[in-house]
Amino acid sequence: MTQLLTLAVVLVVLAWLAACAEAGLARTTSFRAEQAVRTGRRGSAKLAAVAADPVRYLNLAMLLRVASEMAAGVLVTYACLRYFAEPWQALAVAIGTMVLVSYVAVGVSPRTIGIQHPLNTATAAAYVLLPLTRVLGPLPQLLILLGNALTPGRGFRKGPFASEAELRAMVDLAESESLIEDDERRMVHSVFQLGDTLVREVMVPRTDLVTIERFKTIRQALTLALRSGFSRIPVIGENEDDVVGIVYLKDLARKVHISRDAESELVSSAMRPAAFVPDTKNAGDLLREMQGDRNHVAVVIDEYGSTAGIVTIEDILEEIVGEITDEYDRELPPVEDLGDGRFRVTARLDIEDMGELYGLTGFDDEDVETVGGLLAKLLGRVPIAGASAVADLSEDPAEPALAGLRLTAESTAGRRNRIDRVLVERVDAEQPGEDAP
Repeated sequence: MTQLLTLAVVLVVLAWLAACAEAGLARTTSFRAEQAVRTGRRGSAKLAAVAADPVRYLNLAMLLRVASEMAAGVLVTYACLRYFAEPWQALAVAIGTMVLVSYVAVGVSPRTIGIQHPLNTATAAAYVLLPLTRVLGPLPQLLILLGNALTPGRGFRKGPFASEAELRAMVDLAESESLIEDDERRMVHSVFQLGDTLVREVMVPRTDLVTIERFKTIRQALTLALRSGFSRIPVIGENEDDVVGIVYLKDLARKVHISRDAESELVSSAMRPAAFVPDTKNAGDLLREMQGDRNHVAVVIDEYGSTAGIVTIEDILEEIVGEITDEYDRELPPVEDLGDGRFRVTARLDIEDMGELYGLTGFDDEDVETVGGLLAKLLGRVPIAGASAVADLSEDPAEPALAGLRLTAESTAGRRNRIDRVLVERVDAEQPGEDAP
């Protein structure tokens, strides 16, 4: 009886060591092993050999753990059958004992140690697994193949991660242990999210597009590009849904540099063909296609065949690295008092807040909420720097001396060159203003 129980304890210890090896190897990468070799860590050469083929040694560690647990369970059951008179008593005690031992001694304790000390555990396991692999030969792999043959599906996984969720959790753990920075963790998560992102979620919508008609001249296109700050402008035909090409600022400048007479040519002579993609296309797939085609911009089409917007490589990259700004972007106060009833405000300022600057109560619009939106509505197009319009207030009985408010787009910000600041000034009733061209 004593010999049986002693042998069972030895087998439980072997199962404990095998479980430690499993946990340690699962968290030891080839990069960590190479670092250990460079630092001259003891046993690092054996660790590097194991880390070079982790699946093979994980299979062996799992085989040792399962075999030791099963053998210990058989010995404990045999000892209980000899000790107890009733078989049911022996089976109940044997099952209870092995469940407790397997859960605590093999399930929880060794895995905790392997996770907390992966390098030490994996290095110690390498001393045993390397010679044992030579002894057992292909036996562990043959057992895995047999299990795969009996089990439907893809079979035993080839690495330490079975799903994307496990890899994400490992990245979060690496950040919590200060192995990577928080920005790097967010970037890795963004790469995964890009695979589930549609083009419609990253595109510049049609309402924000600055376009030019195909019958306009190259000089007019150059002026528009310089005023708007965009280097790529869609060229349209009959309407905004009829995008016939893309004109590049470099092409316009090159034609004018070669011949000044080119300024009077039509912009259609300098445009390039446009690439069209559906708005349901995967953003990650589009990024690879644009890289392969050396194309930086594509026109997005909705399910009805209308133009939904445009998307650039920078739009997709922003989903990974965050907002891309330039040297001209700076933080400004939402409202700047210039005196004489003039205010410089952010384009995102609520129009009710703008009305309060002039003592207008209930100043509102059913269609828009911001100053930038109000200016776009008054103009009937996307505003660019220098565009101006007047909001008519002549029918407001509360302010008979105020004919309206003149809104002038002053500056752009961000890579998309959206209007950032708007100059607001009063237009008195005695001298009503006119809309600027």
